[in-house]
Amino acid sequence: MNFQFNEDDLEQVALEWLQSLGYDYKKGNEVSITGLTPERKSDKEVVLHERLEKALRKINSDIHPRFIEKAIHELTLEKSPNLLENNLTFHENLINGIETEDYDDKGQSVVEIVKIVDFEHPQNNDFLAVNQLTVVNGDYTKRPDIVLFINGLPIVVIELKNSTNETVGVEDGYHQLETYKMRIPQLFTFNEVLITSDGINTKAGSLTANYDRFMTWRSKDGETESSSSLASLDVLIHGMLNPETLLDLIRYFVLFQDNGKGHISKILAAYHQYYAVNKAVDRALLASSGQGDGKGGVIWHTQGSGKSLTMVFFSGKLIQRLNNPTLVVVTDRNDLDNQLYSTFVKSKGRSGKGLLRQTPKQAETRKELKSLLSVESGGIVFTTMQKFEPEQNETTMAALTERKNVIVMADEAHRTQYGFNAKYDDKGEGIKYGYAKYLRDALPNATFVGFTGTPVASTDKNTQMVFGNYIDVYDMTQAVADGSTVKIYYESRVIPLNLPQNLDLDEAYNDITEDQEEDVKQRLKSKWSRIEALAGAKSRVEALAKDIIQHFETRQQAMKGKGMIVTMSRRIAVDLYDEIVRLKPEWHSDDDDKGVIKVVMTGSSSDPTSFQRHIGPKKRRSVLEKRMKDVNDELQLVIVRDMWLTGFDVPSMHTMYIDKPMKGHNLMQAIARVNRVFKDKPGGLIVDYVGIAESLKEALKEYTESDQAQTAIDTDKAVELMLLKYDVIQDMLYNLDYSKFNSEKKSERYYTISNTMDYVIGLGEDERQRFIKTVTELGKAFALCATEPTAQELNDEIAFFKAVKAGLVKLLQPSKEGKIRKTPAEVEAEINQLVSQSVVTEDVIDVYQTLGLEQPDLSILSDDFLKDVEGLKQKNVAVELLNRLLKGQVKSLMKTNATVSKRFSEMLGNSINKYNSRSIETSKVIEELIQLAKDIKQEQQRGNELGLNSDEIAFYDALVSHETAKKAMEDKELRAIAHELTKTVKENMGVDWSKRDSAKAKMRVAVRRLLKKYGYPPDLQKMAVEQVVEQAELMASNQ
Repeated sequence: MNFQFNEDDLEQVALEWLQSLGYDYKKGNEVSITGLTPERKSDKEVVLHERLEKALRKINSDIHPRFIEKAIHELTLEKSPNLLENNLTFHENLINGIETEDYDDKGQSVVEIVKIVDFEHPQNNDFLAVNQLTVVNGDYTKRPDIVLFINGLPIVVIELKNSTNETVGVEDGYHQLETYKMRIPQLFTFNEVLITSDGINTKAGSLTANYDRFMTWRSKDGETESSSSLASLDVLIHGMLNPETLLDLIRYFVLFQDNGKGHISKILAAYHQYYAVNKAVDRALLASSGQGDGKGGVIWHTQGSGKSLTMVFFSGKLIQRLNNPTLVVVTDRNDLDNQLYSTFVKSKGRSGKGLLRQTPKQAETRKELKSLLSVESGGIVFTTMQKFEPEQNETTMAALTERKNVIVMADEAHRTQYGFNAKYDDKGEGIKYGYAKYLRDALPNATFVGFTGTPVASTDKNTQMVFGNYIDVYDMTQAVADGSTVKIYYESRVIPLNLPQNLDLDEAYNDITEDQEEDVKQRLKSKWSRIEALAGAKSRVEALAKDIIQHFETRQQAMKGKGMIVTMSRRIAVDLYDEIVRLKPEWHSDDDDKGVIKVVMTGSSSDPTSFQRHIGPKKRRSVLEKRMKDVNDELQLVIVRDMWLTGFDVPSMHTMYIDKPMKGHNLMQAIARVNRVFKDKPGGLIVDYVGIAESLKEALKEYTESDQAQTAIDTDKAVELMLLKYDVIQDMLYNLDYSKFNSEKKSERYYTISNTMDYVIGLGEDERQRFIKTVTELGKAFALCATEPTAQELNDEIAFFKAVKAGLVKLLQPSKEGKIRKTPAEVEAEINQLVSQSVVTEDVIDVYQTLGLEQPDLSILSDDFLKDVEGLKQKNVAVELLNRLLKGQVKSLMKTNATVSKRFSEMLGNSINKYNSRSIETSKVIEELIQLAKDIKQEQQRGNELGLNSDEIAFYDALVSHETAKKAMEDKELRAIAHELTKTVKENMGVDWSKRDSAKAKMRVAVRRLLKKYGYPPDLQKMAVEQVVEQAELMASNQ
């Protein structure tokens, strides 16, 4: 007996685990209307009504049943044609309960809140797992592998794939879930979690999440992170789907973000956010109690891993756990305050029903801050550190509130200005303290929780004094492993500064940024001035501009996206811009809404004239920010000094050019601008022009050991990977001469592509898929090291391989019109191929043109076209091309004639099976396929010859599909039946008749009477009736 472990086996294992957690289990056919224990009135229904009503009566035992009946009606009523809108409404009802109104015996209005789920007591709810649940919507019938019901509502959908089949995986499951959303949307009105798994890899996401935002759940308890080698479905089921965790996740860790332009995203917390927030909430509750010390701890979640959302989830849960708390969100810069505030506002929900239950407020002045803190009913207040400073001529900060239920959430909780130490002001204004002391003085009874994207230095005692120790750590290595961020690669292109030896950078100057709130101007230290002068020398700026242009253009050819240039001073930023646009004048525009490159900085009217066009008001920076975040906008490069180096997220940004000495957490925060996940972005690149390698190593010493091993991978690694994949392709094409791929003659290049396609197809299905997969990996590796000399040598050849791959994908995969998903190997939309001097994307490869064929009319395959195909030298390509075209023809027939389309589909399948098994020569297969094409063409003309229209010929074919009928009746009689059948069927077609059993029964009776009237063979009538009804349904669906 051969070993097997297929999808069904994995399904049974999952069900066993779910039952061990307390879920009841039923098979899909058991709960259907015809099952042993039916719980649905039809396969269209997705709510188990009796189970829902029973659960609601149990958890609302003190409420009259009529309120529960009204709540169920409200809950299951579809209010909008938009799935996401319905899902948002459902989620609000699920979390808050449904407000219902009725009248008592005296006619007085009575309002009750009916709870849908008992979140406080998970055991009071009904948990059910159902496998292979049949769901019907119109012509579509789908069976998700496992659906989890809570109180009769389908909350979780799980799609499983074969663990032992290398060709399928979790991405296939994701695409299947996407298809379900389109075909059976009623199931997803009530959805909170989507899961795809092949047993080894498992990912969970929300209703609107793209595949790259489906995340692995790596812990069962939040204390121990499971090894990536451990079966992840086991970890997710026991970690996420145990009833207590699942209810907590739904209640506090799902939010809907509105971008203000009508686009809503549903966000589900990742495992590191879930466990960190719960630890932080418990710690904050303890710290703010009578026994606590006010130190809520520090959460270190590396940049790009969703720290801002973690703060939102923390706020949402704490608001509901504390008694009307006031949450004070503190940043140390205005732009960070605005960015974080924007994230919270987008997450507030509708009408106070969202996770935050209120609209956050920004304190623009100290007076406004004091006013907001005095509100006993609580709230969420945003402000900056600079608001916590004594009045002029004062040495102490007066308390703004004595309340104990104030929680301070400090973003980037370890900057130097958070200190307690006293120091003399250099302007002679006496002793001053760090902001940490003033913050404590202003909020003496508050609890302080710190959030940071970089680690707290081991020597930093101030942060520990204010916030306490770490609550949770999620470092860069973990984030990369989970897919929360991408790897960062490092490339050195240093242009020497000729710095004096042993020159120590001025850390105090590094911390001063152009948009600081305080009106303080420190005198530049002479040594910094010397560095700036060297870095900004005219000859060096010219060399820098030339190299950046060349490097970035090469990067853009390999991978489209955005870039950022970091300079040492505003003067250098302006000079560099001028030199770049001198070399590339088409990149410049005086209009903020146009142009490829911009400088982003602040300044004043006293700045030099050359600065003024780059300064502008805050509105200008907002315009540029929106343009930079829009992947389709022509703005591709920005030059900054300090702005946008923290808290600025542009997922498509793939390259940062650093020409500024940086160290410590400032450096780590800056380089994290390129580690965000975006489509097929394989990694971010840091290009070093000033020599930060040693600073980077020093900064990494403050990270975990694993981060020191993983961060800033040298591009040599990418070159090594590229060469490895290149060798694999070389081995596959060993017996093929493709040396003319880069010929000056376009015709030779075309034929080389088509001959290589034919060769790869001839290797068989497995090798073909291996070729496509390897070329994809080769392209991604090349994108990471495209500027390296070794990569440049292979540039054209790799572009050729990608052109062949693109042709194979277009030839062998269904067209976009078929709305069938692309395979994972196709997903490389941002990687361009360079053939000769032009950039060619995969979508523009024209298979017909490559083969020297005219683009065919897919509705009528002409004899001339078929003759051209038969004469192709590339016989394997010819088979695949005919197979694809004929599939389209058969699919077209399926819309009008079920009987004939089935016959042709079988004939096509038989021919292709012969080709795949190599049981007959390829040329013979081509002959069969061409004959089939001619038969289909003839079939399309047959109705005219018989005097029947397209509907009548379809019913005629259904009647004559049985030889007995053709022998027993004359053709004239059969045509008469077909004519009258068409008329009868159309008369019995009402609105949605095919979806109503009674209407279909009436149709069957009418057809049966007509067949008896003409003496159609009695033993064939039952089968003929079903075929006619099937054809009638087909006719109705295409009207």
